[in-house]
Amino acid sequence: MKIVIPGGTGQVGTILDRALTAAGHDVVVLTRRPVRDREVRWDGATLGPWAAEIDGSDIVINLAGRSVNCRYTAANLRAMMDSRVHSTQVVGAAIAAAARPPRVWLQMSTATVYSHRFDAPNDEATGVLGGAEPGVPGYWAYSVEIAQAWERAQERAETPNTRKVALRAAMVMSPDRGGVLDALLRMARLGLGGPIAGGAQYVSWIHDRDFVRAVEFLAGRDDLAGPVNLAAPGPLPQRTFMRVLRAAWGVPVGLPATKWMAELGAFVLRSDTELLLKSRRVVPRRLLEAGFTFDHAQWPEAAEDLVRRVRGGPRVTR
Repeated sequence: MKIVIPGGTGQVGTILDRALTAAGHDVVVLTRRPVRDREVRWDGATLGPWAAEIDGSDIVINLAGRSVNCRYTAANLRAMMDSRVHSTQVVGAAIAAAARPPRVWLQMSTATVYSHRFDAPNDEATGVLGGAEPGVPGYWAYSVEIAQAWERAQERAETPNTRKVALRAAMVMSPDRGGVLDALLRMARLGLGGPIAGGAQYVSWIHDRDFVRAVEFLAGRDDLAGPVNLAAPGPLPQRTFMRVLRAAWGVPVGLPATKWMAELGAFVLRSDTELLLKSRRVVPRRLLEAGFTFDHAQWPEAAEDLVRRVRGGPRVTR
């Protein structure tokens, strides 16, 4: 098949490009700075010659959007919103204008759309959307607004011949340099992989190979549309999550961090504490009900596999 991946040069795009190309598909990546064969220039906001790649393609997987790994200043939050909404709108316009539109449009979204909670998991049917939780920083609500606007941009696109799926993805764990797992392992190796602010907040995650398999599953199931959670069925508290990862790497101790220590560390790393402190307890109800089976459903086995791959050879850097 021909698969077009707008915004496909980041960690998740690299994972999909590598796996889908290895499977024999013709993968085209849309990027602002093309450097390799099968990369095509676009600006993420306006129609251009790149739209010809979508016309006649089989699948579009839109991953475009400014990275969330930054300080959540007003300017950065606006850039997150605009880059996601505008790129989704222009992908929708390209699909709508295609003489031969793709049969499915998989649109990246985020598990951050759900409420910060500890009492119960969030699935697609009964999950509580965030934005009104008491006792959390006010700007967390804007992250939820971004997620909702992102999904609305896809919903409103007039693409009657193309099935649309919103991928409410948790953190994708892969051995690639620069990814989430790389950062967590660096913390663990430095002895900093302990509980943060008590560590009760839930971590939702998905193994990179299950992420690819879930994308392939959704592309092939004509009966699935709308929001789908891409998360392993075993979310767990941050203190347990990091203890398991330390054990897989062989680090016996992880120093705890208070909330203010996390805020200081996030400031130094030019990141934001929402990524560390929000409780994302997300489960993949629709995937499981549709018959998808996870190869790496629980974190202890997944962590062992990922660590083995990190240590087993050179890692991809993009």
